[in-house]
Amino acid sequence: MAVLEKGNITIHTENIFPIIKKSLYTDHEIFLRELISNAVDAISKLKMASFAGEVKTEVPEPEIVISVDKENKTLSISDNGIGMTADEIKKYINQVAFSSAEEFIHKYQKTANDLIGHFGLGFYSAFMVAKQVEIDTLSYQEGAQAVHWSCDGSPEFELTESSRTEIGTTMTLTLMDEEQEYLEPSRIKQLVKTYSDFMSVPIKFEGETINKQRSLWKESPQNLTKEDYLEFYRYLYPFQEDPLLWVHLNTDYPFLVNGILYFPKLRPDVDVSKGSIKLFCNQVFVSDHCEEIIPEFLMPLRGVIDSPDIPLNVSRSALTNHRTVRGITNHISKKIADRLKAIYEETPEEYIRCWEDVGTFVKYGSLKEDKFKKQVEDILIYRTTYQPTETDTKTEDQTPQVQVETEGDVWQEVEAEKPNENPQLTYEKSGYTTLKAYLERNKERHENRVFYCTDATTQATYVELYKNQGLEVLFMDSFIDTNYFIPFLEREYSEVKFSRVDSELDKTLLQEDQEKEIVDPNTNKTRSEQIKEIFEKALNKPRVNIRTESLKSDTPESTPPAMVLLPEAMRRLQEMTAMLQQQSMGFPEEHVLVINTTHPLIENIYQLSQSAIIQTGGESPSGQMAKMLCEHVYDLALIAQQGLNPEGMKTFVERSNKMLTRLTK
Repeated sequence: MAVLEKGNITIHTENIFPIIKKSLYTDHEIFLRELISNAVDAISKLKMASFAGEVKTEVPEPEIVISVDKENKTLSISDNGIGMTADEIKKYINQVAFSSAEEFIHKYQKTANDLIGHFGLGFYSAFMVAKQVEIDTLSYQEGAQAVHWSCDGSPEFELTESSRTEIGTTMTLTLMDEEQEYLEPSRIKQLVKTYSDFMSVPIKFEGETINKQRSLWKESPQNLTKEDYLEFYRYLYPFQEDPLLWVHLNTDYPFLVNGILYFPKLRPDVDVSKGSIKLFCNQVFVSDHCEEIIPEFLMPLRGVIDSPDIPLNVSRSALTNHRTVRGITNHISKKIADRLKAIYEETPEEYIRCWEDVGTFVKYGSLKEDKFKKQVEDILIYRTTYQPTETDTKTEDQTPQVQVETEGDVWQEVEAEKPNENPQLTYEKSGYTTLKAYLERNKERHENRVFYCTDATTQATYVELYKNQGLEVLFMDSFIDTNYFIPFLEREYSEVKFSRVDSELDKTLLQEDQEKEIVDPNTNKTRSEQIKEIFEKALNKPRVNIRTESLKSDTPESTPPAMVLLPEAMRRLQEMTAMLQQQSMGFPEEHVLVINTTHPLIENIYQLSQSAIIQTGGESPSGQMAKMLCEHVYDLALIAQQGLNPEGMKTFVERSNKMLTRLTK
């Protein structure tokens, strides 16, 4: 065979090949991604040349074929793309590829493993795993001569004629001894699935197509069904619960971004700081880590982002401050907010169904990003004790306009089916409200005051007390509410005071009863003062502040005999301290015990104590019983508030048994 040319590759660094082979990257496996990407590129170029009328022969069905020869230790990647002439090989392989290889190494040798995508390697990535690389190619150009190029990893190459008769290129790699894993079929299939699964060209190996090809995020949302999105999610994240909802990104200005982002159901063991979104560039997988591109508060989202405008050959730290990346980040935030607002307005039932999980994203995003906060502040909802009356449910007869997203991120106004009621009433009927609606509803009774509950179980007694007096309570019972979001709301609504239901008793809940506050001439004290003394003596807890109040109720026995209150400022300080020290907050020793003087049990304890005073020669049985009842009332108030510790529960059970025994004598 005639040798067309021998020569040296035009490079200045003699040790460029050892650097490529050994030092540049730890993950040598990306060579296959690069060579497949080149093959897809060659097929695309032939297609464009055909559209331009430059191809005289029939263009074959595109395909890439991978084959291995274990005996000769070779791996081949063949395409039926545009092919190359001898001159093009000299230009694109001998000059461009290796000069760019040298530039790449000079620039990134020390930081290569920190690069987000390792793109820009292209052809010379083959030398990371091969001791010899051969190219057999025939150009689409009429009358072109097929050529064969060979290089053994030194700066020397050889270019000869080839007997190839089909348009396209075959790259054959003779693998180094330590890289034999790439001859194993399972390894080849795994790499194609990881990096090139969504390339639009069929990739064939051992007689079967091994890539999925269909990249859903590149398709128009209008052509996709709910099942399409769910199947794609299940393919990406097998053995996971179905997502709550999703957002399809599809924009081409001022940058090109496609993608599908899913809201997963949040599990307690989810690490919200670790991303699960897959980054692609032109359907080629780049990375599982998008921390520099995805806003921090959206880290728990899953799905795909594909953008050729994200600079890949820069360090991760440089990405954060890159103008295009910042623009893409802001765009993603806006699209998420737009999608949530559309669901809030169009399908309130769906929004409510997802809120427990989605609400965490929305609240965290509001805390972290001011722009996002402004976009979603009107769609933050809270579970409430409020239920609308019949007169509230009358709505105007009107057909709303609903926004529907089309390609290019354009929103069109279309006429929606007329609902039976407006969205706000749907939320209220389902037991949800916005903060704005809460404040408006309650401005007559307690303007700029919000009563809230953080634990529907332990604070049930308090919530019931408020409900019975017609006071509305919001449930703010997630971790993010208690530790972060309530203080955030107080900064946003500086004129509004937020009070937990067990922090203080609003004056609406109390009644003034002058008759029972007559001073006893024997003790020179009111009944309330005497009750307070009885409890102080029985409990003997100086750090518990005992107060007597008369709780409003048509049926006094339905109210609690006593309640424990934790003043807002003091409780928050202790919660913050416990959080900073990464400890669970113990129940504060300093708290308020409110004795409900209208409750029949308190009246009975008072009468028992009065009769005990008459006895002489030590504490009478009625006095002992009064003391035990005081302790019992206190324990019941603690149980209603937060439960007893093991020692307290043991004492409570023993005392209960003792009291029941006495009562049944």
